[in-house]
Amino acid sequence: MISVPLSGLPVYARRRLPVLALLLAALLVLPGAAAARTIRIVALGDSLSAGYQLPAQDAFPAVLEAMLKARGLDVAVENAGVSGDTASAGADRLDWSVPDGTDLVIVELGANDALRGIDPRITEAALDSILARLRARGIAVLLAGMHAPRNNGDAYVAAFDSLYPRLAAKHGVALYPFFLAGVAGDPALNLADRIHPNPKGVRIIAEGILPQVETLVRAARGH
Repeated sequence: MISVPLSGLPVYARRRLPVLALLLAALLVLPGAAAARTIRIVALGDSLSAGYQLPAQDAFPAVLEAMLKARGLDVAVENAGVSGDTASAGADRLDWSVPDGTDLVIVELGANDALRGIDPRITEAALDSILARLRARGIAVLLAGMHAPRNNGDAYVAAFDSLYPRLAAKHGVALYPFFLAGVAGDPALNLADRIHPNPKGVRIIAEGILPQVETLVRAARGH
């Protein structure tokens, strides 16, 4: 490398040295900036997360995305909710519902299983498959728990409600114990059917789950 004394440089070149130094510093910072990217989240669920009878902007994925962005996080939350889906149906469409490049999946499935009285062992097997396949792909998971209707009987309720924490522990994934926490059964927070959340209910759900999602997003960012 040839070294040229500053005194040997033209005056105009010497005047530009501070500017060149700033440009060099910026170039040193750029690799870290370039590494920053949008964290991609998929909400894999049924009508509860899909936004049944709601405008797209009031559905859970859109509301959660807006809340995360308000916290300064560069995220995109995809709505992969399908009304009427059981856990088994979600497992069947997992591969095309969760594209390559996904960083985090919020798994919200099982409500329709409970409403139909499906054997909890079937629901658990389907969710077990979903979690195993996502983890094998290196995708972080937040499992959203569900509660069975209390009129299903004590034995069914106990078997169904317990499968979520059991699966979360088995696969080492984060658990949000009850997706409809603070909303279920409240007429003011649900549509006329008293099953699906209205926009106010969706916001409460998103606010409740937000801290765990934010933690997972920051982990994906390496913070």
